[in-house]
Amino acid sequence: MDGETLQKSTRVLGYGLLAMVVTHTLIHAAGNIRSTLFPLLKEEFTLTNQQIGLIAAIPPLCQALLSVPAGFLSDRFGAKRLIALSILLAAAGSLLAGFTANPLMYIVATTLLTLNSTIYHPPSHAYTANLADSKSRARALGFLNAGGTFGMSLGPLSVTLLMVVLALQWRQVYLFWVVPILLGLVILYFVRAEPPQERKLEAPDDLSEPGQPSKLLSTGFVLFLSSSGVRRFGGSMTTGFLSIWLVESQGWEVADIGLMFGIASLLGIVGSPLGGELAYRIGEKRWAVISLLASYTCFVAAITLKGYIPFMLFYLARRFFGTMAMTANSAITATLCPPEQRGTGFALSFVPASVAGALAPMVAAYIADAYGLYPIFTVAAVIFFIGLGVLQFGVQIE
Repeated sequence: MDGETLQKSTRVLGYGLLAMVVTHTLIHAAGNIRSTLFPLLKEEFTLTNQQIGLIAAIPPLCQALLSVPAGFLSDRFGAKRLIALSILLAAAGSLLAGFTANPLMYIVATTLLTLNSTIYHPPSHAYTANLADSKSRARALGFLNAGGTFGMSLGPLSVTLLMVVLALQWRQVYLFWVVPILLGLVILYFVRAEPPQERKLEAPDDLSEPGQPSKLLSTGFVLFLSSSGVRRFGGSMTTGFLSIWLVESQGWEVADIGLMFGIASLLGIVGSPLGGELAYRIGEKRWAVISLLASYTCFVAAITLKGYIPFMLFYLARRFFGTMAMTANSAITATLCPPEQRGTGFALSFVPASVAGALAPMVAAYIADAYGLYPIFTVAAVIFFIGLGVLQFGVQIE
């Protein structure tokens, strides 16, 4: 048993995990540019609040429709092929966004950039979870999520750097990322494939771990998905409107927003591994509740206090705690899913966020037209705490 544990630990720290981390960084870089550009898009294309909400909603709607098929294909054909497809979609989306001539073209481009992560996440998370045993799984997923948050930081930071320092246009920022994204295929080429036959042979060892669930849609997993959906709905209400509110009502510049979003995601390089370590030591659910409570409290402080510095500091703290919770949530998903169905399980875990991302911006647009931009954030805060209550009191983990 000691030899098997040592072998599995070596696999966790090996090239497979490194490749997942790097490709996770690359597929998120261009996809996270959009949130910074909404004020520029609104002005250039003369968009209404409803149209901004539509642009923000369509990619997650497509994501909701394809998440489960992506997870099923991951379980059926293995991670490597699905990840290669996601990298190609990311490059295609960046290229199309770089030649955007109208809002419809931009929607198609950002939809491709959203679908690339839809296809990427289930196989990469399942692959990483299967590299580790149940005890070290949160740590491995922490490193994987660190790569994603680093990529999410590079997008907004590249907007600030390339547009302010090098005086490029926003379309050229998208084009800048095409070649780096395609380099992910080179990295992926050397990853050891994990075909279905091999996973079936390994399944008995995984199933011998205590507490493994026997079915996918257990009561605990359904309640966990419900909690995630409610919390994501609150977060998705702010998509597209936070940057507009900061520019129109608080006097911020787009470069300031890009810097804040970039730093917020950059904190994930520390937050994700730290969150994985704390989830390992404190417990997955307990740490998820603690970190989410801190995150939502900081969000309330950010929208309540006045001034550039207080908002920046509390927003960054909100994102840092949220990043630490992300790893715990991923570990909970792996714990609640049978090992042979983890690809599908992770796909299902992303569906609530996709559905919320499709509906919440439209609700937020209605609130903005009827009551103004600020009430969007107060409603979102209430929804955050409702979802947290479902997680705390509804989800049981043995």
